[in-house]
Amino acid sequence: MDITQLLAFVMQNDASDLHLSPENPPIVRVHGKLKRVKSDILESDQIRKMLYSIMTEDQRAAYENDMELDFAISFGEKARFRVNAFTTRKGVTAVLRTIPSEIPTMDEIDLPMVIRRFADLEQGIVLVTGATGSGKSTTLASLINHINKTQQKHILTIEDPVEFFHHSDKSLINHRELNVDTKSYAKALKSALREDPDVILIGEMRDHETISLALTAAETGHLVFGTLHANSASKTIDRIIDVFPGSEKDMVRAMLAGSLQGVVAQKLLRRKEGGRVGVHEVLVGTGAVRNLIRENQLPQLYSMMQTGSRYGMTTMEDSAQSLYEDGIISKEEANRVLRKAADEDDAGITREEGEVAASLGGRALEDTSQKFGGKEQDSEDDYSF
Repeated sequence: MDITQLLAFVMQNDASDLHLSPENPPIVRVHGKLKRVKSDILESDQIRKMLYSIMTEDQRAAYENDMELDFAISFGEKARFRVNAFTTRKGVTAVLRTIPSEIPTMDEIDLPMVIRRFADLEQGIVLVTGATGSGKSTTLASLINHINKTQQKHILTIEDPVEFFHHSDKSLINHRELNVDTKSYAKALKSALREDPDVILIGEMRDHETISLALTAAETGHLVFGTLHANSASKTIDRIIDVFPGSEKDMVRAMLAGSLQGVVAQKLLRRKEGGRVGVHEVLVGTGAVRNLIRENQLPQLYSMMQTGSRYGMTTMEDSAQSLYEDGIISKEEANRVLRKAADEDDAGITREEGEVAASLGGRALEDTSQKFGGKEQDSEDDYSF
């Protein structure tokens, strides 16, 4: 078994991830569920050999030195894979995530209109947040793709690693990859301000300096897209402000209030008919929202989203309920989102599971982790290699 056979298998089965772990067979994630491949158990040396076959000499040295490495590879013309190689107690381990070579359009991923409008802005900052695997990169890729095909802009992306490769169309696109084309997000952003960009995409806003430079870029006439790991729109604002020391919090609130265009928090849910669909929480940077940020009234952001539908704002709950009412997701899947709605804590709202279920016209539901679209989930080892 070699790595190319496994990658072809991943593509054939529409899997999003491939896990290679010692003392386990290969494992793939399909529509959010892990499934074991009916194959031989892998050993650490086998996995090392597979990974070294797709690494450059410098990448091998970096992995040996740091015991972990992020990089990306191309798999023919059909796809790319983002690879994270790391070391566990059992040896060499890796996760490979599929990145389609064909960049999805906003129509193909059913992006709400309010999010589409962010691509037509001239300046400010738009944040796309969510857990790992929530579709943040795909959402941003579709927005960048729209700009590339419809506007004459200079688009600069800074990523670790570069995931979706865009070819210049009406726009000029330059991709920069961390540790390959630049040493850090901060250095790349400092240079970016002298590279005549119209649009800047930041793969991850990790630290104080990167966030500060991103806000400066947004304030100085650039449209900035960035990602963070946060489960809700209000927690995203909280996280940005909390990165800064106490003496700078008022300043960053003012910067954020002056430049924020929108926050999109998203998750992927299972469709009734198979596959997955995005559920979005959207905060739009209206005057009222900016005043709340400036005055440090963040708990009120949730109620602002509840009442801001005329601006396109929506809560995660309302978005999930809309998908349920349209017959796209099951009641069980919608209730799962509602029970875990992160913003309830931020807003000081407490709701029992029965109340949540009642909002969908039903009762509290039992655990449905073994269900998918109303049918029993296949066993996790039903893939033959």
